[in-house]
Parts: sequence; structure tokens; C-alpha cells
Amino acid sequence: MEMIFDTHAHYDDDAFDSDREEILSSLPLKGVGYVVNVTASYASLEKSISIAKRYDHVYTSVGLHPTEVYELSADILDSVEKQCANKKVVAIGEIGLDYHYPDTDEAKQKEFFEAQLEMARRNKLPVIIHSRDAAADTMEIMKKHHAEEIGGVVHCYSYSLEMAREYVKMGLFIGIGGVVTYKNSRKLKECAVNLPLESIVLETDCPYLAPVPNRGQRNDSLNLFYVADEIAALRGITRKEVIDTTRENAFRLYRMTDKSMGEIK
Repeated sequence: MEMIFDTHAHYDDDAFDSDREEILSSLPLKGVGYVVNVTASYASLEKSISIAKRYDHVYTSVGLHPTEVYELSADILDSVEKQCANKKVVAIGEIGLDYHYPDTDEAKQKEFFEAQLEMARRNKLPVIIHSRDAAADTMEIMKKHHAEEIGGVVHCYSYSLEMAREYVKMGLFIGIGGVVTYKNSRKLKECAVNLPLESIVLETDCPYLAPVPNRGQRNDSLNLFYVADEIAALRGITRKEVIDTTRENAFRLYRMTDKSMGEIK
């Protein structure tokens, strides 16, 4: 069976309260071999780690989403950093910048973004980058902190092919999910076709952004096969090639050494 790797999910979300265990326990039997559950808020940190401990095929990140940092002090980062020693923690994220909302505190977001980049460096973990309506500032900070030395992925990529190529030159991966199946996703389709397949990883961002034909419904990792099919069709290659290559990419991204067991070095 082809085993796909979901590099970015949110199974700690309330949307899965009614059937979380049923979904997560069944994934390996249905072709989803690995999942990284990504922390967004301080409140979700403990829940995400607990989920990862419960399932062999689930891992977690630790980090604070840019829209979740406004009421927090820098001291809270000490609590986050203590979790980096957990063997199921494979990344710092999702971190970054989000200027979408009118009440954005750009200075506060930048403060926490830069602090968490350095946290990743200290702990030798890759970063999961969230960037929305903040292309220039995100790139500037990534270069300032030499992200090429840290490693990571630009999650739910939404910018130009040219900028994606710049991130790839830095050794970062580009995360592609359900949006690539949408008719109006021209820029992301360009990235899916023109970037090296070795620089792409697959993600759901579930419960959000379900692909066609399930757009608008609750997303989960099984929908990742639709994403693989779309990328395969766009590139003129097989689904198996997409699944196998992106799975290997995810192992490199998250520094997993034993591909049969998903052990972390």
C-alpha cells in the first residue's frame, strides 16, 4: 500500500472531538502512514503532545501561531521550549506572520517569530512557517535569521513561483494542500508544476481547506490523496511518484532516519 505523509494537521481542533480516536487509529490502515499534528496556540500545546504520544504514527510540533501571541509574554516561550526535548516533537511551528486582520500587531508578531526561529536553532529543529499577506516581511526575517541553517517548510504556500524558488534555494520545502485543487489557485498550480518535486511536501491543514471534491467539508488526512492526484495530473506523472517522493521529502524535512518506523534521530 502507498503510505502518504500528512506534514501538517490539526487533530487537536474541536472539530474532531466526536471521532478523533476513530479517525487517527484508522489512518495507517487506509494509507496514511505519518501525520504531524501542528500546534498553533499555547492552549493546544499539551493536547497536541498527548495525541502524538497516543499514536505511533503521529508526531507533533510546538510553537505559537502569529495571531495567538498578542496576550502572551515572552516568558511563555520558556514553557514552549521545554517541550522540545520530547521525542515526538519534530518541529517548531506553526510560527510566522499574519497581516490579514485589521487589528494586526505587526511588532508583536515579529518579536515572537524571531524568538521562535532562534528557539528552533538552539534545539536543532526545523520550522513550520505560516505567512499570510506578509510576503516581504517573512522573507526579510527568514534571511536575517539565516533560515537556510535552520531548515523547515513554508506551510500552505500562497505566494509567487519566484518567491517559492527563493525559499527552495534556501533549502526550505514548500507545503501544498487542498487549495491546489481549486480552480482559482493559479499561482499554487504554477508552483506544483515548476518546483522540483523533491522540494514539495503534502499537507491537509485539517480540519480546514478540504480539496475538491470535498471542498467546504471538514478536512482530514484521507483527502490528501486528492492533492497527490492533482499534482500528478499537473506534472504528468503517477500518483505513486508524488506520494513516494513527497514522503521521502517529509522524512528529510522532519529529520526522520528510519523510514520503516519513523524514528527520530
